[in-house]
Amino acid sequence: MEWKVPLFDVDFQPREIAAVEAVLKSKWLTLGEVTQRFEEAFARYLEADHALAVSSGTAAIHLSLLALGIGAGDEVITPSLTFVAAANSILAVGARPVFCEIGGRDDWNISPADIEKKITPRTRAILIVHFAGFPCRMNEILDLARSRRLAVIEDAAHAPGAEYRGKKCGGLGDAGCFSFFTNKNMTTGEGGMVVTNREDLAERIKLLRSHGMTSLTLDRHRGHNFTYDVVCPGFNYRIDEMRSALGLCQLEKLEGANQRRRELVDLYRERLFGVKGVDLPFRAAPGTPAWHIFPILLNKSYPRRRMMEMLKRRGIQTSIHYRPIHLFRYYRRRFGYGPGLLPLTEEVGEREITLPLYPLMADGDVEYVCAAIRESLENMDVAIRRPGREEARGR
Repeated sequence: MEWKVPLFDVDFQPREIAAVEAVLKSKWLTLGEVTQRFEEAFARYLEADHALAVSSGTAAIHLSLLALGIGAGDEVITPSLTFVAAANSILAVGARPVFCEIGGRDDWNISPADIEKKITPRTRAILIVHFAGFPCRMNEILDLARSRRLAVIEDAAHAPGAEYRGKKCGGLGDAGCFSFFTNKNMTTGEGGMVVTNREDLAERIKLLRSHGMTSLTLDRHRGHNFTYDVVCPGFNYRIDEMRSALGLCQLEKLEGANQRRRELVDLYRERLFGVKGVDLPFRAAPGTPAWHIFPILLNKSYPRRRMMEMLKRRGIQTSIHYRPIHLFRYYRRRFGYGPGLLPLTEEVGEREITLPLYPLMADGDVEYVCAAIRESLENMDVAIRRPGREEARGR
């Protein structure tokens, strides 16, 4: 389908194409000098000691858990209102995900108060998510983690460039995990990054991302080593040079792109403020967001699916962020989770709609989307007021 206003769009310019072409001409395609430059630039941007490029955001989370020594019998506290990669990665190391409630209808990030309630003797880490690019209440979370000697992993897939109290998100905990998937604020198609200020974690992740090998192909190519040892089991979680080249270009544009996102979000909020049937979350969010997506909360009186279909007919693409993980069939069967476990999370999961947001959007696109929302709500109101409809709805 050809969308009049797509959910997202990728801003690739001739510079990105030239950067990839240069890599192809060099004939060195994996984990080389371009990746090293990307890692160094990303570490500088976050003012972090180490940045390690990997094949995906999921790989970043998986490696962080492994590097922290989390495994069978351990528990990791994490939100349910997020992409399933976080919980799947916890399962992949043999640990149990313990799902936590959000802060409220206005704050969809993990609740520090509920984190404290969920801590048990088996808890080893807290894996938080900066939902939609809005920073979590990190001071409370970090203080709690330190007092209980727990590790903190930041899933910052939505939050490249976001800041909390003057520090970049992703650089606040023991490890920060970024995704460069196609719809992210900066994209390499696939790809990710682990950021840490801990030397021990950085060294461990370097080994784990490349089969536990003590030297890389690039080292042997340069003549620095002629052989290698394997000191632990590991994976092929390496990024390639083409993606790193894209990442360098995208990183240079990130601040400007995030600023444009902020302008669009401000316009959305201005046009939707006071619209009956629509609530706008994160009005009092701490720090500086990255404005990754623009979520709204639809009133219970208006069916979400019908709203999304009405917007679709106008050429507007929407999405849902997210269906709560604890309600997925696998998690219900394995752990006995079900409706009622996290009431606020489930309410948001049933009513949330994600509207289009990307730096290439024009102001007129936002105006068009907001006008379509108002018109759709009015049409649904008319349908509700039809004779006999109220009686039918009351049965």
